[in-house]
Amino acid sequence: MRGLLGRLTTERAATAILFLLLFALASRAAVDPDMWWHIRLGQQSADTSHFVYADEFSHSQRGSTHKNHSWLAQVVIALLWGQGGHLGLTIYVASLAVAGMFFVYRAGRGSVYMQGFVLVIGGACAGAFWSPRPQMFTFLFAALLLYLLRRLKRKGQAPLWSLLPIMWLWANLHGGYIVGYLFISAFVLGESLNRRLGDVDTAVALPDLRRVAGITVLSLALLPINPLGLDVFTAPFETLGVSGMREYIQEWQSPDFAQPVTWSFVILVLALVAVSWASKAKLDFADLLLVGGTLFMALYSARHLSLFAIAVVPVISAHMDTILERNGWTMPRRSEETLRRSALNLMLIVLVALGATAHVAYVSSRDTVKQALGLNYPAGAVEFLKESGLSGKIFNSYNWGGYLILNLPEFPVFIDGRADLHRESLAEYAAAAFGRPQWSEVFARREIDIAIIETDGPLAWRLDEDENWRQAYRDDVASVYTLRRAETGSVHP
Repeated sequence: MRGLLGRLTTERAATAILFLLLFALASRAAVDPDMWWHIRLGQQSADTSHFVYADEFSHSQRGSTHKNHSWLAQVVIALLWGQGGHLGLTIYVASLAVAGMFFVYRAGRGSVYMQGFVLVIGGACAGAFWSPRPQMFTFLFAALLLYLLRRLKRKGQAPLWSLLPIMWLWANLHGGYIVGYLFISAFVLGESLNRRLGDVDTAVALPDLRRVAGITVLSLALLPINPLGLDVFTAPFETLGVSGMREYIQEWQSPDFAQPVTWSFVILVLALVAVSWASKAKLDFADLLLVGGTLFMALYSARHLSLFAIAVVPVISAHMDTILERNGWTMPRRSEETLRRSALNLMLIVLVALGATAHVAYVSSRDTVKQALGLNYPAGAVEFLKESGLSGKIFNSYNWGGYLILNLPEFPVFIDGRADLHRESLAEYAAAAFGRPQWSEVFARREIDIAIIETDGPLAWRLDEDENWRQAYRDDVASVYTLRRAETGSVHP
């Protein structure tokens, strides 16, 4: 026991504390707007095994075919929701986030103290889009893939055959698997350029590059072993090709640098420029393509900030390690500690673990979740509609569509977060939700009888002014408006 405790060095303790802190950083109340419909689709998949289905959750796209490329992740999310509720989804997000950051750490170089500093900044950047959605699996698998590729470059060996189950499983979990093929392509091309134009001594051997390319091509043949069949190749692009998505959906827009959530991204970019210059290392084309490509993706769409973080953090840490070694600023590693110091290290780990546990308990507690739901979702309006006796087609806020699918199934929604399904509804939604003059035409064409919208939104002002509509319910978050001919039941004055 004494020998085992003696191996708990300060460095190992710092590593444990680092990932406990990252777990706490990734733990937040599970109230993401899209998680609700992911839960419902997961329940449907588990109950019916229908992964390509005719939609019944919305009236605007009723009967339209939806290819559910995230079916397996949604089943996992639904099971965790059923067993653990908000706590289960909080642990889901934090666990996948920490697992991904572990592979980012392993892909880097240098002491845990230096890497930990960079990793926390990277976690703050990536953490903006850690949420209880299938995209968490893309974060994890992208980090794992980059680790395997960097291990091949650094050590000349990696379990490349593992790419077959990785890519197959990834394609069943989330349409973001396409990112993996982009990463592999950038790596192979970059290492080929390194062999011709860059540092040949550190470039990956040509036989290894051929193995990576061959196994990658072979993995493509496995992807149709999927409920979507050959459609697995096109499903991700159906979302990317939605017209107006960047115009109307915030996470698909470019980052807003006035928001503090993007400042860690700016720090990473500045750090990359600074350490690349200071290290005086030779240009690495693989790093250039991977980091440059994810930087472009992040600037184009804020939801890709997490991909930039996992690509750039190992590069920054490698350059920093080069700078520190050149100047002799390195710390010797210990294989053992004195019993007294090891006991202190254990106490610190336990204290941080208790703090992380307390944080998880707080963010997933009933009061915290209830407060978050009350601030972001129409809980009161939902209860009103359940008791009102009203019927008819509803118009709803985009961010509330998933919540209504799960919590108000008797009223099919107008729109929700399934952008690939609602591609034809986005422009109509925007015209009405933003209170444009065409709102009444949209309502008439879609035969809208009830509107459940933000109380202080522009559409509420329009409905207040229209004599054909009356406000049936109101609170600080949501209001319910009814078309006078739709008032088949009692309503609040």
